[in-house]
Amino acid sequence: MVGKQSSTPEDASGRRTGDVDVVGMWVTADGHIRQELRADGRYDEARGTRRSAYTGRYTVTGAHLDYVDDTGFTATGDIRDGVLFHEHLVLHKEELA
Repeated sequence: MVGKQSSTPEDASGRRTGDVDVVGMWVTADGHIRQELRADGRYDEARGTRRSAYTGRYTVTGAHLDYVDDTGFTATGDIRDGVLFHEHLVLHKEELA
């Protein structure tokens, strides 16, 4: 769990038991959009050559994400079968080599 208080038990990493581990880089199939979800509850989204096009914070509840952009804009996402569906985007977690 990132950024939200709860009475749900936490694992050794501090995440709530039952919350999906979303930390890492999520990328669209064409690589145009790259969304880094950080362990501190912040995100940084690049679009094409525009680095940090969107930044803000996110929380995870189960497999659902709530985003709040630094400008106050809100969005949601859901993890289904290891894929992040974020509004109209479909992102896959980038595996470390």
